[in-house]
Amino acid sequence: MKIAVFPGSFDPLTLGHISIIEAGLKLFDKIIIAIGSNEQKKNMFPLSEREKMIQLNFKDNKNISIKSYKGLTVDFCERENAQHIIRGIRNSNDFNYEQSIAFMNYRLNDKIQTCFLPSTQEYAFISSSIVKEILLNKDTIDKLQLKKKLKPFLSRDVLNQII
Repeated sequence: MKIAVFPGSFDPLTLGHISIIEAGLKLFDKIIIAIGSNEQKKNMFPLSEREKMIQLNFKDNKNISIKSYKGLTVDFCERENAQHIIRGIRNSNDFNYEQSIAFMNYRLNDKIQTCFLPSTQEYAFISSSIVKEILLNKDTIDKLQLKKKLKPFLSRDVLNQII
């Protein structure tokens, strides 16, 4: 069984993340969506809400599991018997950054392969940071306008959970 880990903070889960997961399902038998805990990163949404966002979007898919973890991603992969790490690539900056992480991971565990999946053109502009920036200004935007601004970035389930 080909098992892949898709690690991230998913703060929040975006249409870009969903697109990469759906592409990964065509390549792997099982995907573990791994919500990483990074003490240096301040999350907007608590872990329980981020887990719920993912569950709502993939509740009917038996080939996806959701887990949280601390520590190195390659160590998590080894514990989960995953042979692959999925990384989404939106542009050359993403590629350069992710390639250096992939090289480091390979040095730590050469049995785990990083697979780069390109973003579709439709979602290449999406980042959780943009969504958070909009949400930080939500007090200045009425609810209907806020939903309209966030719709290009988030699934209906995530949008309904956030607003």
